[in-house]
Amino acid sequence: MISQTTTAVPGLAVAAATPELAEPARELASRLGLVLVENPYPEQLSALLLLTEQRLELRQLAAGAPGPVYVELIGETMGYRLRHGGGKQALARAVGLKGQSRPTVIDATAGLGRDAFILADLGCRVHMIERSPAIHALLADGLKRAAAADPAIATMINQRIRLLLGNAIDLLAQRSFPAAEVIYLDPMFPGREKSALVKKEMRLLRLVAGEDLDAELLLARALTRAQSRVVVKRPRLAPPLSGPVPPNYSLAGKSSRFDIYLVRPADHSG
Repeated sequence: MISQTTTAVPGLAVAAATPELAEPARELASRLGLVLVENPYPEQLSALLLLTEQRLELRQLAAGAPGPVYVELIGETMGYRLRHGGGKQALARAVGLKGQSRPTVIDATAGLGRDAFILADLGCRVHMIERSPAIHALLADGLKRAAAADPAIATMINQRIRLLLGNAIDLLAQRSFPAAEVIYLDPMFPGREKSALVKKEMRLLRLVAGEDLDAELLLARALTRAQSRVVVKRPRLAPPLSGPVPPNYSLAGKSSRFDIYLVRPADHSG
């Protein structure tokens, strides 16, 4: 997911769930350029980054608001995907995993980090870029908790995952930015999502990150930097992103689709 700015979001603040967490919450608020508030929360707030004893959560403050959004990389849902597939095979095919080939991947729209984590678990080195400071903070918290839960996962994260805060369009324009065989894009899905979970997540993420209004520009930039291919995740029935070239081919699943743009036309390892 990409957002329009890396500045503080109006209506978003930081809070601590317990008095013992007040100092780390204060440090987080200072780092993000946000206000630290206490319960009862000011009425003008629309969302809250709440630091609890278990994790960092993003919460919408409104009557009938959905539950919190947080990064969970080792929970039941992710564990099933890692053990039994759950879309893992399609993702692996899309980025070109074949035999012992494990390409380096730039996930330019990291979001909640699930696909990047799966790719790292499959053996890829992944550079995760997120330009929303609030979502970047959720990602950092999720990676930290995953590493603390399992030494093997900690080793995998340390060796294969690099989390960056910044605008991917700008970072990919820098010649000094590390090269990668694959650049992976998962811009905010347009329209209505069928899954209640996805609806909740997307609603809150849009609230703090905005719409993906420059996904086409990011695709164009990615095509100039990927060494092998660019992969764009789209809703299954959505049209391809408007870009300088159409995708070479697509891999469709039940609800989503991977559009593959081959930078080297001879690469058909998907």
